[in-house]
Amino acid sequence: MNAQQVLEGTVYNIEKVPLSGVTIKVQEDTTLVAITDNDGRYSLLLPSNNVSYTIVAHMFGMRISRWGMKSSEERLVHDFVLREKIQNLGTVVVTATRTPKLLMDVPMVTRVIDARDIQVSDAGTVQELLQVELPGIEFSYTMNQQVNLNMQGFGGNSVLFLVDGERLAGETMDNVDYARLTLENVERIEVVKGAASSLYGSNAVGGVVNLISSTINDPWTLSIGARYGSFNDGRYNGNFSFNCGKISSVTNAQYVHTDPIHLSDSGDIHNIYGTHSFNTKERLLFRINDRLKVNARAGYFFRERESAVVSHERYRDFSGGTKVDYAINDSSDISLSYSFDQYDKSDYACLSGADVRDYSNVQHSLRGIASHVHPTLGTLTAGGDAMRDYLMSYQFAAPGYHEQYTADAFMQWDWSVSEKLNVVTSFRYDYFSKANASHLSPKLNIMYKIDEVTLRATYANGFRAPTLKEMYMNFDMANIFMIYGNADLKPEVSNNANFSVEWNHNACHITTLAFYNYVENRITTMWNIARNGMVYDNMAPVNIYGVDFAASARWDNGIGARLSYVYTHESVDENGLNTSETRPHTATMRVDYRYAWRWGVSVIALNGRALSAVTSDVYTDLTDLTQHERQTYPGYVMWRLTANHTFKKGVKLTLTIDNLLGYKPEYYYSNSPATVGRTYAVGLSWNIEQAFEKSDED
Repeated sequence: MNAQQVLEGTVYNIEKVPLSGVTIKVQEDTTLVAITDNDGRYSLLLPSNNVSYTIVAHMFGMRISRWGMKSSEERLVHDFVLREKIQNLGTVVVTATRTPKLLMDVPMVTRVIDARDIQVSDAGTVQELLQVELPGIEFSYTMNQQVNLNMQGFGGNSVLFLVDGERLAGETMDNVDYARLTLENVERIEVVKGAASSLYGSNAVGGVVNLISSTINDPWTLSIGARYGSFNDGRYNGNFSFNCGKISSVTNAQYVHTDPIHLSDSGDIHNIYGTHSFNTKERLLFRINDRLKVNARAGYFFRERESAVVSHERYRDFSGGTKVDYAINDSSDISLSYSFDQYDKSDYACLSGADVRDYSNVQHSLRGIASHVHPTLGTLTAGGDAMRDYLMSYQFAAPGYHEQYTADAFMQWDWSVSEKLNVVTSFRYDYFSKANASHLSPKLNIMYKIDEVTLRATYANGFRAPTLKEMYMNFDMANIFMIYGNADLKPEVSNNANFSVEWNHNACHITTLAFYNYVENRITTMWNIARNGMVYDNMAPVNIYGVDFAASARWDNGIGARLSYVYTHESVDENGLNTSETRPHTATMRVDYRYAWRWGVSVIALNGRALSAVTSDVYTDLTDLTQHERQTYPGYVMWRLTANHTFKKGVKLTLTIDNLLGYKPEYYYSNSPATVGRTYAVGLSWNIEQAFEKSDED
C-alpha cells in the first residue's frame, strides 16, 4: 500500500474572503476530491509516489485555478485565489423558469442585478437602481406626480413586479407603489424582459422584475446604516437576523424622509412634494426536518406625501403569508403557499387630524406547485393559483367596491436534450370571474451552446386582463370631465419573439438580443363624444421592436466595466397620431475599480445613463381630439460618482455625487428628470457582527 500525504490550504476570492463549497480535485485522478468548508479550508489525501499532479480548484461563477505539484513525503500547503467570471454565471436564478437554475443554463435572457451592483450604485430606491443598471427603463411623473414606468414600450400595468415571487396589491395611475420596494436585505434582482404570462399570468405582458431577499447563512447578523443627502434626503435602516439551525429569522426596518424640492417657476412641474415613509418586514424559516420547511412572513408599510399645505396623502400596506416546502424524495418536491396583501390610501387633514380612507385593495392568494425531475426526460413543473381580489375606491359609483375571483393552472417541461441543447416549453390557463375572461398563454424557449457561444430563441404569448378599475371606474376629474370604465373590455394580448447570441470568455461577456412584440387590444382611455368624457377602451395594435446589447468585463487588476444599449421602436397609431413617448435610444455605462488592502476594501464607480430625445403627438385638449401638437422631449446624459470603503470591522463609509455634470432641464415636463443640478450624499453603515470576528492578525 502506497504511503499518503496531505495537501491542505484555503481558497479565497480576490478580496481575501474565504470561499466555501469550492471543489478541489486532481486532474489526473478524478476520484481524489475535496470540498472547502465554511472557512474555505480543504484537505486532500494524495498518494506519496513522487508523481506530478495538477490540482484544480473550481466553483460555479468563478474562473478555474490550477496548480502543478509533485507529491513527496512532505506535507504540502497551497492556497488558491479564485476570480469571478463576469456576471457570475453560476448564480442560481428562479424567475425565468420558476425553478432554481444556473444563470448560464437559463434558456431566456435574464439580467441579474446582484448585491455588488446595488452597493456600487448606492441607489436609494428601486427606480434609481433600475435606471442606472438597465437601459430602456425610464421612470417619470404622471398626473399629480405619481410615478410612471416605461420599459421598452410597456407601462407599469404591463410589467409585473414581485417580491420573492409574490405580487403586490394596489396601484396608482397604473403603477404599483414603488416606494414599497426597499433595497435593504435584497440579495439580487432578476429581470426577464418579454411576455411571461405562461408562468405569471396577467400583467406579465412586457416582463417581470423580481426582488429576491437575502438568504441566512451566519449564526447572527446585526447592521445599522444611515444615508444623508441634499434636500434633507435621509434613509435610516436596521437589520437583524439569527440562524439556530432549525429556526432562522430576518427583521428589517427602514425610515425615509425628504424635503420638498422647488424645480422652476416655469414648466409643467414646479415643485416635488416632500415625503416620509416607514417600512418593516419579518421573515421566519422553520426547518422541521431535512425534507420539510415552513416559511412565514409579515410586513407593514406607511408613506405620507405632502401634496398640499392643509392635507396630505397617506398610503399603508399590510402583508403576510406562509409557505410550506416538502421534498417528497430526491427527485420530487411540492410547495403550498398562502399570501395576503392589503394596500390602503387615505386623505389626512392636517388641521383637524381626520384621516379618511378612500381606497383599499385586498388580495388573498393560494398557490400550489409540484416538480419532478426525470433522469432523461427532464423536469416537469405544474401548479395553480386562486385569488380573491377586492377593491374599494373613491373612483367607483355606489356602493363603491367590486370584487372578482381568479384561477389558473400552468405546466412547464424543461428538457435537456443534450449537453448543448435545452428546450423549455410552458403554458398557462387563466380565468377572471368579473371580466368573464379566460386566456391560454403558451411559451417556447430553445437554447443551444457552442463552446463559448450560447444561442437562445423564444416565442411567448402574454396577456393582461382588464382590472376592476378599468371596468367600473366612474370618476369626476376635478369637474373638468368624467372618466368611465368599460365592462366589455377585451384582455390585452402580446406576441413576443426574440433571438439572442451570448459570448463568454474569461473576463468578457457580450449579449446581443433582437426582439419583436405585437400587442393587440391595449387598454387605454379615449375620448367618447357620446358620453362627453374619457372611456376605457381597446386601441389599435401596437408594434414594438428593437435590439438590446450588453457588454461587460472584469479584470484581475480590480477594474470592471459595463456598457448596455437598447434601441426601441414603438409604433402607436391613435387617431392618425403617434402618441408613443418611448425613447428610441438609451444606454447605461459603468466603470469601477476595487482594491483590497490592509485597511479593508475600497471601491470607486462611475455610472452613467444616456437617453435620446423623443418626438410625440400630444393632445392639448382632451375634450377635442382635433387639438394636438407635436412635442419633442429632449435627450440628456447624467453621471453618478460613488466611492466607498469597507473597514475590516464591518464599518462602511460611502460618498456619492449624483448628476456629476450638473444637468438641469430647460423646461420640466412630466418625463424630464426631476433634478436641479448636482446633489451630494454621505452614508455610514456598520455590520456589527464583523466586529466580533477574529481576523488573521488577531
